[in-house]
Amino acid sequence: MQGEQSVQAAAALDPEERVELLLRDLRSTRTGLTAREAARRLVHYGPNMLRRRGGRRWPGELARQFTHPLALLLWAAALLAWWAGIIAVALAVVVVIVVNAAFAFVQEMQAERAVEALAAYLPERAKVLRDGQELVVDAVDLVPGDVLVVEEGDRISADARLITGGVEVDLSALTGESMPAYRSAELTDVHVPLLQARDLVFSGTVCTEGEGRALVFATGMHTELGRIAALSERVEREVSPLESQVRRVAWLIALIAMVTGLAFLPIAVYGAKLPFHDAVVFAVGLLVGNVPEGLLPVITLALALGVRELVRRGAVVKRLSAVETLGSADVICTDKTGTLTENRMHVAIVWTTAGLHHLADADSAAGSADNAALAALAAVMARCNNARSPTDNPDGTATGDPTELALLEAAGRLGHAMSPADRERGRLRQFHFDPVLKLMSTVDERDHGMWTHTKGAPEAVIPLCSRIQQGDASTLPLTEDARRQVGEQVDALARQGLRVLAIAQRRMDAATPPASRAEAEQDLTLIGLAAMADPPRPEVAEAVAHCHHAGIRVIVVTGDHALTAAAIARQAGIGSPHLRVVNGDELDRMPEDELDRLLRHHRELIFARCSPEAKLRIADALRAEGHVVAMTGDGVNDAPALRRADIGVAMGRSGTDVAREAATMVLTDDNFATIVTAVEAGRRIYDNIRKFIYYIFAHTTPEVTPFLVFALGGGAIPLPLTVMQLLAFDVGTETLPALALGRERAEPGLMDRPPRPRSEGVIRGSMLLRAWLFLGVICAVLQMAGFFTVLVHAGWHPGDPTGPGTPLHHAYQQATTMTFLGMIAGQIGTAFAARTDHASLRSIGVFTNPLLLWGIGFELALAALFIYAPPFQHLLGTAALTPAMVALVVPFPFVVWGADELRRWLLRLRRARGPAKANPGEAVVRR
Repeated sequence: MQGEQSVQAAAALDPEERVELLLRDLRSTRTGLTAREAARRLVHYGPNMLRRRGGRRWPGELARQFTHPLALLLWAAALLAWWAGIIAVALAVVVVIVVNAAFAFVQEMQAERAVEALAAYLPERAKVLRDGQELVVDAVDLVPGDVLVVEEGDRISADARLITGGVEVDLSALTGESMPAYRSAELTDVHVPLLQARDLVFSGTVCTEGEGRALVFATGMHTELGRIAALSERVEREVSPLESQVRRVAWLIALIAMVTGLAFLPIAVYGAKLPFHDAVVFAVGLLVGNVPEGLLPVITLALALGVRELVRRGAVVKRLSAVETLGSADVICTDKTGTLTENRMHVAIVWTTAGLHHLADADSAAGSADNAALAALAAVMARCNNARSPTDNPDGTATGDPTELALLEAAGRLGHAMSPADRERGRLRQFHFDPVLKLMSTVDERDHGMWTHTKGAPEAVIPLCSRIQQGDASTLPLTEDARRQVGEQVDALARQGLRVLAIAQRRMDAATPPASRAEAEQDLTLIGLAAMADPPRPEVAEAVAHCHHAGIRVIVVTGDHALTAAAIARQAGIGSPHLRVVNGDELDRMPEDELDRLLRHHRELIFARCSPEAKLRIADALRAEGHVVAMTGDGVNDAPALRRADIGVAMGRSGTDVAREAATMVLTDDNFATIVTAVEAGRRIYDNIRKFIYYIFAHTTPEVTPFLVFALGGGAIPLPLTVMQLLAFDVGTETLPALALGRERAEPGLMDRPPRPRSEGVIRGSMLLRAWLFLGVICAVLQMAGFFTVLVHAGWHPGDPTGPGTPLHHAYQQATTMTFLGMIAGQIGTAFAARTDHASLRSIGVFTNPLLLWGIGFELALAALFIYAPPFQHLLGTAALTPAMVALVVPFPFVVWGADELRRWLLRLRRARGPAKANPGEAVVRR
């Protein structure tokens, strides 16, 4: 009863009333709820989520399977057969349409669920106050009365009233306005629309700057988002470019089949003098034979399986279309910290005017009490900080930026440990870290005075300093000579691969905190430097080597010092001794044409001290040159570059909600090596799609040939394959091996090939020639040889009758059955030939794809059922074959596979001779 009253009260409350009244109505406090009370409210209010309003309408999706171009082609064949009075054939074609539509529908629904399931790997999280402590909880567990901690980069998960602080919020999800709006606890609006109230923030919006605390007053469907926006799918399925290409090819196939059928129909009637009934049978067979029924559902399923596989490898791909794009990436623009490195920072060395202090040296750290500059350095590192050490959190985990965690730990080692509560009590103002300014400041009350504490990049902090602290607490003017000495020390530390921050402070004379950061960050006193170690990940060097072999450029785009970035890059195997390093200032002054030349003539570069806006400029320049770009990022300002890149890669651990929302792929381990793994998987998946497309297309020629022989024979040659047998072949034996080819392992040398061009289509002329005019012709010749062998052996001569009641009728049924079995045998040989485009089958192993072996076993069992089971003999017009006939078919798969193996051997031989005359680098680098 009390819970129902709480729900009713929350629905009736006014979020614009005074904060004290709102707290009273929500029965909450400025320090939030207790965990037990939050759990009780969750039962009454329900989870903080938007309910689905129907989702995908499955009847429409099912109807779409009956109207795609290949299905329309089959409908035409069915209507043609029905019009000619061949009812059994017409019904059989309709059954094929229904079976294919059901299969495709099931596969698309499975693919959609697979992509939707990825949302579980990226749960929205929210930071709240529970039991007076900051906790990170699932956003669905938020309840009215919770106090949210809102920080830059957070996606706000409920409607809330700011009670402290100020933030800039992107309200575009609700209002369509692209400019961020300022919201502050100090601004109070009453009797205005909620979206215009300057002290309210809303679910679905994004904090782009600042921090504050906000009291939740609405969750789930009671939020503004829940009331005004119809819920769409959490992860929307997009038609990939690959599927678009295949659909275009499907229309092309349909057009070719219709034109061919219409052209040959009069030839069959008037030229070959076929009876009209036989001519219609020919036209129906021609239409059905041209239809690769399993193409679309198999592609959808292969992409979905690829997405699920990448999840297991640490890469959450949010769209099916990204899988194919990954395979063509030829440039990776990567951040340094956390991606190339372990992101487990620790302060190794601090520097003051008294000299270097190695924190690994206990004696050096213990001496900080006698060094005023070292003590001041520790004080600033502890106060200009928002991290929380494991001892500060109830669950024993550290929270905060890795850099700030390292500084906090170093301050403790230097004898200046500080609890978050003490830090918050003394803080008067904070100017958050600005990626453009490259510094952060706080204004704190300590030692009976008001102080500005600043940390940031040395080149950003030192120009703001006018004095430098000495070891005895005195200060001296920061002369040009002193600035040069400090700069040399920064460079010396950076050359060791250490990340260097400058630490400064100033005692304020004013009675009130400064209103702007420009007012606070001036006339500072430089205290010293903190140099942090963050070693490269051990697996990165091997991943970079894979990139080099695969023709993929690696460009480092980082906010770190140029020397630090260069040292880490070389340890990771990026670049040569003459690696070009471009500073952010140099890049800002660089004209567009000069940047284009730089990117064109230098394969590997380092862009240091770069702003997120520079990332966007680099991505644009590379794409303009025709490159397929993967770009990493983790911050709010990285979102435009992540959206602009072909593959935006966000960090799952350290990335902000905004970056993960903008990205195409999220790394759950923040590891550069995972990007390379994803590229390799993308290449393999794309190769496998080509393999089963080739496999399906290779059956077109064997399916059409019997009807062409029949038509061109002018009645002298009986139909070598009935339409019912053709339908049984298409529906019963083709799909499982095609699915198995979609799970094929990577070919040897997959990552030694250059990336495929952006413009290259999945279906190429060489693939169609190989399918239709090479393997297709071989299979057709073999099956027709089996057909004529059986007929001639029975005493048949051209023109002899083979219809029911004639002496040759049983032999004719055996001959058509021989064609049917010959097609299946050729299909088996084609499946093994399709397993590899370049390498020999022996190099990848004959038995390394057990799913394919099971598929072949299934189609052989099905063929035996069709040939020897009396009900199917009556339905399909088959007849039992003798052991000698079956023995004749046994070599067919080996002939088909052997011919393609010989073709691939000749191609490898020609390629091995070709590079000897060319530049060896051309084998790896495509330009």
